[in-house]
Amino acid sequence: MALRLYNSMGRKMEEFKPLVNGYAGFYGCGPTVYNYAHIGNLRAYVCWDVLDNTLQRLGYDVQHVMNITDVGHLTGDGDDGEDKMKKSAAERHQSVLDVAKFYTDAFMADIDALNIRHPDVICKATEHIDDMIELIKKIEANGHTYMAGGNLYYDISTYPDYGKLANLNLDELKAGAGKRKVVVVDENKRNPGDFVLWFTKSKFEDQAMTWDSPWGRGYPGWHIECSAMSMKYLGKHFDIHTGGIDHVPVHHTNEIAQSEGSFDEAERAKGAWVNYWLHNEFLILEGGKMSKSSGHFITLQTSLPAEKGFSLKDKGFEPLDYRFFLLNGHYRKQLVFSLEALESAKKGRAALNQKIAKLIKASNEKKLWERWAALGIKELTADNFERVFEFYNDEKNHKKTANEVRCVNKFIEALENDLSTPMAFAALNEEISLRINPNEAVALGNVYYMDKVLSLDLIKNGFEILKNQAALNGTSANNGQAVDSHSDDPEAAEIDALVAERTEAKKNKNFAKADEIRNQLAARGVIIIDTPNGPTWKRG
Repeated sequence: MALRLYNSMGRKMEEFKPLVNGYAGFYGCGPTVYNYAHIGNLRAYVCWDVLDNTLQRLGYDVQHVMNITDVGHLTGDGDDGEDKMKKSAAERHQSVLDVAKFYTDAFMADIDALNIRHPDVICKATEHIDDMIELIKKIEANGHTYMAGGNLYYDISTYPDYGKLANLNLDELKAGAGKRKVVVVDENKRNPGDFVLWFTKSKFEDQAMTWDSPWGRGYPGWHIECSAMSMKYLGKHFDIHTGGIDHVPVHHTNEIAQSEGSFDEAERAKGAWVNYWLHNEFLILEGGKMSKSSGHFITLQTSLPAEKGFSLKDKGFEPLDYRFFLLNGHYRKQLVFSLEALESAKKGRAALNQKIAKLIKASNEKKLWERWAALGIKELTADNFERVFEFYNDEKNHKKTANEVRCVNKFIEALENDLSTPMAFAALNEEISLRINPNEAVALGNVYYMDKVLSLDLIKNGFEILKNQAALNGTSANNGQAVDSHSDDPEAAEIDALVAERTEAKKNKNFAKADEIRNQLAARGVIIIDTPNGPTWKRG
């Protein structure tokens, strides 16, 4: 089976055929760094991390490019509203560049916490203004632009294929109707769907960041940065472009028009700018999709004032609980979020880690690593497991039987079926059940292989569980007999009672009370550890 992806251009599943054999170039729309990323934003980056990891697992040399929008993105995609960067800078009483750096750092901390591999190229809009200007010159030379009111506009009527990604009707758009809502707020536009390539100070006279250009001193429109930077690092034609489903009707539609509108005759003859368009669906709350413009949202790990929202970390969740939650849904399906659903995911991940810990323990007790005696190991440890599994997964060192690879093959087939992570989890769970392959050591080697895509630190967490169990129970000083690690703690009975009260509060879905107890214990230096068998605790 070959990799098949759902292409938004044409709305159908297609076999992935890269422009260059063995190489995959893809561009993903990055964050606008005027505020913290909310958990809905972060879904996209987890989705495309799976794409990145899958391509690598399938043997492709991957070039992943992502932009950082640190200038010129308005609150409305249709060139209306306030400048998000300028608005945030005014609220924080900082310069726009200071605001951009602060929120860029916060975003990078979030993707690191989610085990997302950094794209090979992370490019900032402010560092590529010259590239944007040169691209706009080509678009202008091809007759797609007009000046009005001091701004340079793209005339969508000059590009017959406008709207092909979103299946929009150009004649309807010219009249201001059609499938997307176009609010006419700029009287300079010939068509409601026209968009700005370059703003001058006639739009915002006190704009914070401006540059000299052939059209006057000003700044670029939002859409042009993605075209300019993707072409700079991936070429005039590349394989995959990713983004949220909300980008389809305006942002990605405009990207295509301006990018292909810049082509000369030879470039047009080579085909489309991008061959495969992939879009992730929304994360849905009870009131609809999450939005920072509402003034109340959920972050991954950054605490917020109560009136602004809250973080998952403050509710007792780890970033990988959220990654696990996301991966159990398909990227093209809307995913309904609630704290109850995330609590279920947390328990599911904990149970999975617990199973991995049992496999590690059993493999060492049975001395199942003797087949790899060449490595000179006596037992699998947290320090050597990566070296051991890399050895195991190298076919030159170990010829695997049909049973040993059956679940791995199912895992790969799931990913080749439009990145179906729910099906991939089914293969993973079948592997660790030992129904097909009864050797714990072999199963762990396969889990390690699978987790290169899932990035949930499964083996690492398995060792951490064993370490915590040893710390809580103690063995070496007591001739192998477990001891009560709280027996000498004068507050043990009181703490046990509070932990039990927290458990009851969570059972009754009184998360506020559960959070209050957890915070109260944390202030006393007590850390609660949730396990599939119930919570335990230790001193921090």
